[in-house]
Amino acid sequence: MSYDPGASIGLFVLIYGVVFGIFLFTLLINYVLYAIALSMFFRKVGVESWIAWVPYYRYWKWLEVEGQQGVYALFGIVPGLRIVTSIFLYIGMWSTGKAFGKDVGMLILGIFLPFVWLFILASKDEIYRPELIAAAGYPPPLAGYGSPAYAATHPPTSAS
Repeated sequence: MSYDPGASIGLFVLIYGVVFGIFLFTLLINYVLYAIALSMFFRKVGVESWIAWVPYYRYWKWLEVEGQQGVYALFGIVPGLRIVTSIFLYIGMWSTGKAFGKDVGMLILGIFLPFVWLFILASKDEIYRPELIAAAGYPPPLAGYGSPAYAATHPPTSAS
């Protein structure tokens, strides 16, 4: 019985290819699921839903919906600083949860399963009330309903 190094290398390449393929497929499914959930959420809060499909810009707008500065999304570009973006998203999840009348349990869900959090808030049964964010003492949204930009382009109508 002789040892064939070519067969070992071939087996290694095959196994590595399968594992790498499964990894890429998992990343793709995660990206699509996250983008669908975020686009539904954006539609609910008054932001154009196509933004959910654009990397980094989606985090920029999401932070603005939460009353945060969108520039914090750029920390995600620098390796090791993605945690800064995540922390600001978590802080914003708390204030956004207030606009939906949610408590700390929803925040924990948002931290560990953000796409589930987004799907729940985007459901038909949930009502988005951005005025509750400011009433709770947090900055108002910078994008979407309740933002100064939205108020400037959509003046209140008088009931005559």
